[in-house]
Formats: sequence, structure tokens, C-alpha cells
Amino acid sequence: MQFTIRSIDRAAAVSTITLDAPSKELALQTASERGLRVLSITGGASMGMPGTRRRKSDFPVGQFSQELLTLLNAGLALVESIETLNEKESRAERKDILSKLVADLFRGNSLSNALAQFPDTFPPLFVATVRASERTGGLPEALEKYVAYQSQLDTVKKKIVSASIYPVLLMVAGTLVIAFLLGYVVPKFAKIFEDLGGEVPWMSKLLIQWGHFAQDYGLMLLIAIGVSIVALGFWIARPETPTRIVQTLQKIPALGERIRIYQLARFYRSLGMLLRGGMPAVASLELVSDLLPGALSKQLGIATQLIREGTPFSQAMEKTGLTTAVSARMLRVGERTGQMGEMMERIALFYDSEISQWIDWFVKLFEPLLMAFIGLVIGFIVVVMYFPIFELAGSIR
Repeated sequence: MQFTIRSIDRAAAVSTITLDAPSKELALQTASERGLRVLSITGGASMGMPGTRRRKSDFPVGQFSQELLTLLNAGLALVESIETLNEKESRAERKDILSKLVADLFRGNSLSNALAQFPDTFPPLFVATVRASERTGGLPEALEKYVAYQSQLDTVKKKIVSASIYPVLLMVAGTLVIAFLLGYVVPKFAKIFEDLGGEVPWMSKLLIQWGHFAQDYGLMLLIAIGVSIVALGFWIARPETPTRIVQTLQKIPALGERIRIYQLARFYRSLGMLLRGGMPAVASLELVSDLLPGALSKQLGIATQLIREGTPFSQAMEKTGLTTAVSARMLRVGERTGQMGEMMERIALFYDSEISQWIDWFVKLFEPLLMAFIGLVIGFIVVVMYFPIFELAGSIR
């Protein structure tokens, strides 16, 4: 079987190699004999099957980190702690992962090597954090940092999701009302106008024509709408769709800059956590490069090369456009004080605060505008429907 291993080599650089081995354990052993510190391993039985996608595990890494931290702080040894988590677990898949971790630890493997066997469960960032702590003996501190990291990320995500719920509900309700008017009420009014006869405004004529169309082809319209919704669902479920949506939104000047700041905040927080854990700067940069999309990832590659050549960290980031005015100044302060990891986490907190303020401002502005737009559309349809009746009433007088 063929395995792809992402690891840190003796030069403290992140490298990716491919190994042929009968099992995952032997592949890890071979990598260890070569002096590589494994971050993740993929491949094995599912290799060579085109068109198949690995199923993402639902193992709760954040909850696992928090519970393991609690047990370690209570005085239990590492193996005892994971055994305890295994005993309380009832789900078969999660129990299987914990059992394998315990078995690996009993065989003398390190926790990071045991975690690296499950690349679909434990992200490389988590494995790297644990590996860095194994050199210093500070696993509880590393877990505490990772829990705080996940908590901060979840806070920003929840802020974005909660801010979008009401506008989405508003759009759905408005769309349903408009669909009801156009699909049911307008055809009824069209029949009334035809029975009345006489001249009607041209806008009302358009509604009458729509009413005839909806009556004649209503079933086909419903089928077309259903097929469109299903197709939209499949499109949204595709892995590349979120990336394309973000790329499209980034072309909007004000919104694109906020998305960029959100991506930089996640990047600096991850990088700061690794640096504070004792990982070298270049290896940390290579490890978190996947957190940045497209153009920003290319800029990070250039910045990493500049840092390898001796360029100060702040200058490399500033030259490649991976800073703002505030973060560039904070990076220079971090270089002078020797606290780059802590300073990067402060940059991420500053960015998070800026994003939260912008979300609050955007929601307060967007919600009334959306309500006004939906009200105008519904009001326009109602007025156009009733206009011929008003004219008829005037002619009777």
C-alpha cells in the first residue's frame, strides 16, 4: 500500500513524501527511522480508487482536547486519561479511534505519532501542537492553547452565523409571499380582469399574461423550481463551491477586505499558537499555509522564502501584503521584544474585534434595507393588481 506522509524533517521544514508499506504502522516506523516527525498520514486501502472521497470523521477534536486537559490537570497519566475517555464513549467509531490511541501509547509510540494515524480526524495543526509540547513536556499547556484557539474560532463563526439567520429568514419569507402572489393571487385577478373587459394599464396586462402562463404551465413551473432547488443543493454540497463563493465575494471591495482580514486572523492565530509551542518559524509557516486561499497562499510562499533568506518576519509579511498598518507595527514590536507568538495572537484578537464591529454595523444597515426592498416588491405587485379596479371604480362614479 502507498502512503503520503506530511512531516517535519531534520532541517525543521515541512515536507511531503510517499512511502510503500504493508501497513500504516510500518509506514510511520519507516518515517521515524528517517528522522521525520509525522504530522499526518494518508493513503492505504483507499488509494488508487478514482472518484472516491474520504469521509470526514465526526470525532469532536475540541471536546476531546478539553476533556483530556481536565483529566491531566486532575492528576491522571496520559494513558489513563485516554482510557477513561474510551470507557465513557458510547459511539462505535469514536470508541475505535480512542482504543487505537491507547494501543499505540502502550506500544511506546508518542501521542503525536498516534494522532497522525488519523488524518481525517485530527488536523495537522493539532498534531503539530501536541508534537511541539512533547519536546517541552507541556502537554496540558498545549491542549489549553488549542482549546482557546478553537473557542476563539467558534466565537467568530457563531457571530457570522447568528448575524445571517434573520436576513435569510426574511428573504425566505419574502420569497414565499411573492411566490404566493404570483402563483395563486395574480391568476385569479387575471380572470376577473378578463371578465370585466375594458382597457387596463400595460403593467396590469403583463400580470394578466403572467396569470395565463401560471395557469397553463403551473405544474411545469413547480417541477422546474423543484429541479432548480435540488441542483442548487448539489452545487452547494460540492467541495469547491465554498471556495468559489468566497472568491466571488472577495471581488466586492468592502466585503472582500473583511473576508481577507478574517482569513488573516485565522492565519495569525494558528501561527502564533505554533510559535508559542516552540515550533520553528519556517516550519510553522509551511504548516499553516493551507489556511490561506489561492492568492494569499502564494503570497505566503514568497514571504516564507524571504524569511529563509534572512529577511525579518515583519518586513517579509509587509512586502507580500499579509499585514495591515496595525498588524505590521505589532509584528515589529514582537520582533523587538522576542514575543512573536504572543503578538500574533494579539493581532488575531484585534482582527476579530474589527470583524465583529463590522458585522454589527452591516446587519444594522442591511436588515432594514432588505425589509424595505421586499415590502416594495410586494407592494408593487398588489398595487398593479388593484389598479384596474381603482380605475373601474372611478369610471362608475
